[in-house]
Amino acid sequence: MRVVGLAAMTALMGLAALAAVPARAQMGGGADGPHVNLLADTPSKTPDQIEAEQERDRKYKDSLRKIPDAKTSNDPWGAVRSDAPKAAAPAKAASKAKPKAKVEAKTGANPN
Repeated sequence: MRVVGLAAMTALMGLAALAAVPARAQMGGGADGPHVNLLADTPSKTPDQIEAEQERDRKYKDSLRKIPDAKTSNDPWGAVRSDAPKAAAPAKAASKAKPKAKVEAKTGANPN
């Protein structure tokens, strides 16, 4: 029985080791990590290209300054809404409130 348990444990350890092999292969195979080129693939810009880009940025910023500030609301539902809710009136003290007069309900029938 112990031999079967030892064989099963050895097989599990072997499977765990095999499962780790593909992950290590993806890391470049060495202790120094993956081999990735971090440099740009495109050549650097020439001074003329840099100057042209700066001029383009300057013109863009100038065009943004020429846009007038919006004075009107940009609320698409503004015409649909009713007036803004008004501030609630201060609550009156219950002791100062006048009793309301008793109003009899009209039945619509003429008593005469």
